[in-house]
Amino acid sequence: MRDGFPIFDAHTHLGEAAHSGRTWSAEQMLAKMDQHGIDRSLLIPFPVVDDYRKQHGQIAAAVREFPKRFAGAVCLNPFVPRPEFEDEVRRCVEELGFRAIKLQPQYQPLNPIYARSDFLFEAASRYQLPVIWHTGSGAPFALPSLLIVPARRFPDLRIVLAHSGGSSYFLEAIVAAGVCRNIYLELSSLMPHHVLEVLNHVAPSRLMIGSDLPESVETEISKISGLPIAENQKREILWGTAAALFGE
Repeated sequence: MRDGFPIFDAHTHLGEAAHSGRTWSAEQMLAKMDQHGIDRSLLIPFPVVDDYRKQHGQIAAAVREFPKRFAGAVCLNPFVPRPEFEDEVRRCVEELGFRAIKLQPQYQPLNPIYARSDFLFEAASRYQLPVIWHTGSGAPFALPSLLIVPARRFPDLRIVLAHSGGSSYFLEAIVAAGVCRNIYLELSSLMPHHVLEVLNHVAPSRLMIGSDLPESVETEISKISGLPIAENQKREILWGTAAALFGE
């Protein structure tokens, strides 16, 4: 809780990243959350790891130990053999209790408009998992507009555009959310004036905060808490939307 608002960080990473060398533990995550008044966080593996089952296991252990503070998300290479992909999603949902599936096309170059990619959205639909899709850096497959196609193909699926396209493509994210009610926006990396423009077009019940990296936590929370908007709008962005998608 911070300034009277509960906070749900909808974009964090736990474990070891093979591409950057970053490591982040559950203990470090909790300390950072307590420092900044974050009540709950969605834990996602880094997009490039040496052993995705191990990374999912680390997240599952953190969720078991601190179920009120953490929820888990699936993230693995979409180009592993299809049965292997589907079995890991099943394990993460049925055995580990994960609440979402993440894809980072900057490192996992899956084209969301190809029918070849339907298996990921079908797996998410089967288990009623929101899909979190990195947008912004990593174009073309990270362009927000491309997610309109699967959002229409799978109208009951909830799709979260991580970073809302970033400062370069946030207008695309606004358009995508405007034409598809099942598209949600996670606001990390946007500037405050970008967020205000987003709010001119997208209801706060489809907006959420995320930190992505620990260095950004204070910036991402403060930019929402400092906006000249109504308290109920801040409450939705800081807690309500993510809690509805990923569970309180």
